[in-house]
Order: sequence, then structure tokens, then C-alpha cells
Amino acid sequence: MLHLKKLSKDFAGRPLFTHIDWHLKKGERVGLVGENGAGKSTLMRIIAGLVEHSAGELIFARGATVGYLPQDGIVTRGRPLFDEAMEAMGELREMERELHELTTRLEAAPAAGEEHDALLDRYGRLQEEFRLRGGYAMEAEVGRVLAGLGFSDADGRKDCGEFSGGWQMRIALAKLLLRKPNVLLLDEPTNHLDIEARNWLEEYLCSYPGSVILVSHDRFFMDQVCHRISEVWNETLADYHCSYSRYLTEREARVAALREAKRRQDEEVAKIEDFISRFRYKADKASLVQSRVKQLEKIERIVLPPERKRIRFRFPEPPKSGRVVMELKGVTRAYGANVVLDRVDLTVEKGERIALVGHNGAGKSTLMGVLAGKAFQGGERIVGHNVVPDYFAQDQAQVLGGERSAFEELLADAPFDMVPQLRDILGAFLFSGDDIHKKVAVLSGGERNRLALAKMLLRPSNLLLMDEPTNHLDLFSKEVLLDALRSFDGTVVFVSHDRYFIDGLATRVVEVEGGRLTSYHGDYEYYLTKKSDSTISPVPAPPSPVPDISLPASKEERQRQREEEKARQRDDKRRLKRLAEIEEAIAAEELRLAELEERMADPAFFQDHESARRGGEEHAALTAHIALLYEEWEGLGSAG
Repeated sequence: MLHLKKLSKDFAGRPLFTHIDWHLKKGERVGLVGENGAGKSTLMRIIAGLVEHSAGELIFARGATVGYLPQDGIVTRGRPLFDEAMEAMGELREMERELHELTTRLEAAPAAGEEHDALLDRYGRLQEEFRLRGGYAMEAEVGRVLAGLGFSDADGRKDCGEFSGGWQMRIALAKLLLRKPNVLLLDEPTNHLDIEARNWLEEYLCSYPGSVILVSHDRFFMDQVCHRISEVWNETLADYHCSYSRYLTEREARVAALREAKRRQDEEVAKIEDFISRFRYKADKASLVQSRVKQLEKIERIVLPPERKRIRFRFPEPPKSGRVVMELKGVTRAYGANVVLDRVDLTVEKGERIALVGHNGAGKSTLMGVLAGKAFQGGERIVGHNVVPDYFAQDQAQVLGGERSAFEELLADAPFDMVPQLRDILGAFLFSGDDIHKKVAVLSGGERNRLALAKMLLRPSNLLLMDEPTNHLDLFSKEVLLDALRSFDGTVVFVSHDRYFIDGLATRVVEVEGGRLTSYHGDYEYYLTKKSDSTISPVPAPPSPVPDISLPASKEERQRQREEEKARQRDDKRRLKRLAEIEEAIAAEELRLAELEERMADPAFFQDHESARRGGEEHAALTAHIALLYEEWEGLGSAG
């Protein structure tokens, strides 16, 4: 599908890539990784034709199309959302227009004439192609993609200009997916998606008929979608044919082997140079010296890029709080007639790491604001003994002053004993070199957000309320933050759309849905398991006062529930194994169907009537088989 041949790119006098040889096969889903500034986005823009390369070639398969989604900057207005999305179906709409035109001409042409026969033949061929390419399901497909990305039916009638920046990127993503380019380039597609939309996009990309190259800071997303990782490293692309989690292990082994090879090479070079130095001026050794010089010139030196500094930091020691950190009793929060929280109860205990989950607009940020002390209409908010909260809102960056530099802004609130760590902390949040001396006023929105987060982590508090702290952080920075929060000796309530981050931190998941709260006492995987188990009712959030969890009966009850859960999980494993087998079969059949439809998209395909007939029969058989597989899959899913 794509071949990069001896591709090179220099930027500001520094080589980003040097003589890259790299292939992308049809149907591959590749995760592009590398440190910030390594050139991931530049490489995608080169493939998209938006940036010139310095040397080499880009060779695409005949007729290949490329679609590119940048990180931000796309704004659409002037048309209703549904109409804007329909514009992506340009080829099918053109075929539909021609069919209407042919219908009109057929009505006017004499029934017995040659013109009528020719028009009828063209109409039949075009109609069949239109049907096979999904022309009669255009509107349904647009609706499916928009719904999957979180748009409601009512949104379809809104002007695109009414949507904010994050939703504008969803519009751009929807149009790109509907176009179905052969090579799909996605630069941080999950930045503006909630968990439900990310789950949908995962499934969509896993069955995408073309090839996909994506950059993402969502580790879970990468693991689910990509089966090949290409790392921009040492001015080239290093390939790992595995998931992202496996790549991390294999990369360590590869770097260790490279480091060992470099050590041995250095020893060999040192020996040769020592021989040359000792015998350079001895006539009887001249031929040997000359031989060693030539040997030295032929050695291709192994170059190790500088290792990224491993950064670790700890929160300031928090003051001790009581066992119950905060309670909400019958709290109601409404915006006019829209009741977001309807008489909810919630108890937060010391040491908990509570993840708030739910779809966009469900009320997660509203609940976080109530916990932080914002207004509500009814009920009671009780702060526990000696609780010192700290709140990171989604718009936290707006409270920063503009006159100080990033370093000065951090220094202003830093405890004395943390001052030596400030540069490391700024580095962990992607501020390096001269970036730390930039004025806050000139920082981008993402940079301001990261600085606000870094600043928050300096203050001694025992209750951290964090609304989407992982936004604008790369994979490395998320790990730094995750490690710091794991070792934090206080209480954390947070909202995040990064499932790996949630699973790595949460000890309890609270779902916000329909004005109610539902608690799942476990990590994110446990929450997903309970959600998929329709036979078990979720455990409601405990009312206040909280029963004494040290009572023997409570411990016995929890032990019994754990044993029952283990038994259910064993049954689920068998069901999930069959589900996986069916999913693989569906993926294989859908790939066959996509390949067939791609052949049928060529007008020449229908010139051979017998071939067209066999193709139609094969298409019908594949469609029926896929429907049967989906029926079994849905049956097993509902049985879970």
C-alpha cells in the first residue's frame, strides 16, 4: 500500500529521518511512537503530502487514497452537521446524481431505440455498483458514525459552527472515516473522545478495510487497535510486530542488545586505535598499520541516541485526615430544568482512589465541582476532619498569571525542599530547554494545562480532586503522574478518559448516569466485568452513615461475594473464548467482503457479465454468513 524508499527529512539543520526504508501493507494497523519532537507528526504530514521530504521517495499502490486527521485546528461551519457529514460520501452521491439523471433520460427516450438500450444498460450497471458499495445505506452509515462518536440525533440538525473545538475534531474524524481512504492517518484521534466514543472507534478501526497509521497517547487504545508498532528512533523507524505493551518489553531488550554491541565495538575500536598509535612510526609495521587504518574506516559506528532521563517525584507529605474524607447526602444539582445530580449520596474514605466515569454530559465534572465546594441546590456536603482539598478543573489553566515564566510560576508555590526538583517536574510535563523560560501568556492551551497540573502537584494536600488531568500528556508523562499518584498517601477522586490510567489507579469506580451514582468497589476491569454481567445488579453507592467495615459479618459477606464472582468469571472465560473466535471469524469475513467490494468499485469489473454475476452471489453469501455470525455473537453477548 505504501513504501518509503530512502526517505530523509531535515528540519532546521537537524536530521529527523535518514534513509528510511519502510513498508505499509494493506489492512495493517500501525502505532507510530517516539519521544516528543522525534518527528511522528512530521512523518504523517509527509505521507499526507502536506510537508516536503528532503530526499527519497514515497511510493503508493495504484489508486491509493490518503486521509489525514491532525491533532487540532479544523473548524467547520455553515452547514447542518448531518449534511456536512454526507459531503464525505462524494463518490456515492455523484453516482446517485447520475442515476437520477439516467432515470430522467430513460423516461424521455423512445422505448424501442438504441439510446434507450444503452441508457438502460448503463443504469443497470451503475445501480448494481451503487448498491454493492452501500449507496442505499449512505444515510444510515452517516448516522452510525456520528452516533458512535457521541453526536445525538438532535445534533444532526445543528449548524457545525455551534460545536466547540473538541466536537469540531469529532466532525472532522467522522468525515474522514466516512470517506474510507486506503491509508488512514490519525494524529491523536482520542484527544477529544470520551470512553464510549473511544470504545466505538476501537471497534471501527479494528474492522477498517484499509491501512491505518496512528499516533496516540492512550495506551489501552493502542493495545486494542495496533498489531504493529513503529518507533521513530535514532533517525529511522524501528519495527515491532506486536502490541504496544509487548513493544515496551521488546524495546528494552533491543536497546540493551544495542548497548552491548556498542560496548564491544568501542572495545574493538580502542584496540585498533591503540595498535595504530603504538606502531605508526615503525617502518617494519607500516603495512600492518595501514591495514588497521582501513579496517577502522570500514567499521560502521553504532550510535546510541541520548537516553531519556527517568524522572520520579513524590507529592509533599499530606496532613493526616479522618477516616471519612467527604460525604454528600441527598445532593441535587440542576441547570434550569436539567437535573444533573438527583439527590445523590456519596462517601469518600481515606486512601481511596475513586474514578468518576460516564458519557459526556452525564455530570462527572458537575459532581467534581460539588466535591470541590461549588454551589448545589439541595442536600448536604460534609467535609471530614482535617481535610485539605486541592482541585484541578478542566479550565484550571485559566487561573495562571501571564507575566511570569513557566519556571517562575512553579517556583512561586513550591515548598522549599522541592525547589531542586522543579526542572525535573517541568521536564516530566514536557517543558525542557528554553521552554521553561517561556512566559505563561505565550504558552499554548495544552502547555498551560500541563503547567497548571505540575503546579498543583507541589502543594501539600490530602484530597486531590482532578478533572481530566491526563489531557495533553504523552505516554511518558502519564506514567510519571501515575507513579506519583500511586505513592500518594492521601485520597484521590479523578475523571479521566484514559482507561489504562483509570485501571492503574482506581480502587473504586463511580458511574454517573441519569442523575444517579453507582459504585463498583474494584478497578476498571472489575467495573467492566460487572457492567457486562446483566444477572448481577450493581452495588449502589453506600448511603451515609457508612457501616463499620471492620465488622466480621461484613468481611464474611465480602468473602462470599468474591468466591461467587470467581465462579462467574470461570464461566465467563469460556463464553469470552467463543466470543473471541466469532470476532476473529467476523473480522476475516468482513475483510473478504471489503476486498470484494473494492474489486467491484472498479467499473471494469462489470464489463464481464458472468464475473459480475458471480461477484454478486459471493457478496450475498458473505453478507448472509456475517449476519449469522453477528447473530451468534449477540446471543453470547446478551447471555453474559
